[in-house]
Amino acid sequence: MARRNRTMVPEARQAMENFKNEVANSLNVNLKQGYNGNLTAREAGSIGGEMVKRMIKYAEDSMPNN
Repeated sequence: MARRNRTMVPEARQAMENFKNEVANSLNVNLKQGYNGNLTAREAGSIGGEMVKRMIKYAEDSMPNN
């Protein structure tokens, strides 16, 4: 089976990892290096959701006003 969840820009992998850790810290979720199977679905979802929210805000703030 082909791996579908791949980084389109390999150089961005570390930046995304740092971003994930920054978001987890701000939400008081303890992430370890590597596998984090001990996280609840709520904790994992809150990290991903907050990352998306921040990326959308950044994109909106970067758009020129019409």
